[in-house]
Amino acid sequence: MKKRFFIALLPPQTIQDSITEIKQHCADVYESKAALKSPPHITLQPPFDWEPDAVPVLEESLKTFAQTRIPVPITLQGFGAFKPRVIYVNVLKTPELITIQNDLMAYLEESLGIVHDRSKNRPFSPHVTVAFRDLKRQNFRKAWIEFENQPLEFKFLVSHLTLLLHDGRRWNVNVEFPFLTW
Repeated sequence: MKKRFFIALLPPQTIQDSITEIKQHCADVYESKAALKSPPHITLQPPFDWEPDAVPVLEESLKTFAQTRIPVPITLQGFGAFKPRVIYVNVLKTPELITIQNDLMAYLEESLGIVHDRSKNRPFSPHVTVAFRDLKRQNFRKAWIEFENQPLEFKFLVSHLTLLLHDGRRWNVNVEFPFLTW
């Protein structure tokens, strides 16, 4: 049976903890728990299925890709929404972030045949989800009133690519691949 993976950039643990508190608030106040099933992250390659026997090939390929990259500066600023079901921490769309996402998707398609058709045909919208899927419309409206103008800002460097694995209930960090450092 194939395993389900996705590839992301994760903030430092202290920032993950702050964002997880926001996710927990959304679960407690707005009955949206789905975002708690993964660590805070910026998706670069959406979920895909992979043969368990071929995981070493996937990991070696991601290691090779990561070793050609330098750390990526990230700025999280305020909140955004994909109405009427998703609230997220806004990620500034920097040239470095766009480049690594485009390059990774092209690399995965060329080297491993991993393609996400929907992502290929729409612009990259980096974000860190705090409430989604199970957020009901009436709760979305209430939550958006709270978050729409709430200030939030974090700046950091991401020094590795992260491969996450679904265990049937939630997403977990499987392997981290360090970027090139000077």
